[in-house]
Amino acid sequence: MFRRRSAAAPVEAARRSTVGRICLELAGGTVVGNRYRANFDVLHLDAELPLVVVADGMGDGEGSRTAGATATTTLVEQVRAGWPSVGARELRAAVAEAQTRVRRAGASLDELTGCTLTALLAEPDGEQGWIVQLGDSRAYRLRDGVLELVTVDHTMAWLGLLHGWWPANSPEASRARYQLLRYVGHPDRPEADLLAVPLRPGDTWLLCTDGVSDQLDYHRLRELLAEPDPAQAVRNLLAATLAEGGDDNATAAVLRVHPAP
Repeated sequence: MFRRRSAAAPVEAARRSTVGRICLELAGGTVVGNRYRANFDVLHLDAELPLVVVADGMGDGEGSRTAGATATTTLVEQVRAGWPSVGARELRAAVAEAQTRVRRAGASLDELTGCTLTALLAEPDGEQGWIVQLGDSRAYRLRDGVLELVTVDHTMAWLGLLHGWWPANSPEASRARYQLLRYVGHPDRPEADLLAVPLRPGDTWLLCTDGVSDQLDYHRLRELLAEPDPAQAVRNLLAATLAEGGDDNATAAVLRVHPAP
């Protein structure tokens, strides 16, 4: 297995996006880690809309790279084309188009072409946001000191834990972590989970790939997300994944919700 010593990638200063009654302060970053030669995660912080997207390619080949880039580009394109109309119908159509394009792109590749997809989009009035979820990249919310995992991993491991098929630290659970039940590029084109979530001033949201969530436990995530500057929080999160071994590409986007000025 290839091992490298990876340095933390630079993180841009936090940007702000005002929608209705709230202002979103957001930042993101990604690191290769010490296992892979390249980064197959994709991060998108939209310059125009209150939209953040995180994708994680499956594997370490061209299919992984193609899936992540295609899924992210398609979702962003579809959301921009429909704005300011935002809702379950529009987002389901956007994900369906991403499924079609990733499957089409993978038809000429002799390898698995798939990726996870997790996004957060605020509605124009700022009253609520939508989370789009396929795979095992995650969305967390820190509110009043309580960190909550809002999404569900679409993996055999998660299913097995819920049904008591194996203990969480068993070899069976470890192997099942890599068996995704839903992802972009799946031959059955599964639908994404769509979650309508309130966006309350004071909340901090984290969207991340499993290179973050697999290496940093609940208490460490909560501690690092308490940092008030989103850009610094991202730097700290990515540095912590490297300190823990950097066993995967790691991507994090942090959003803080403020009252609109």
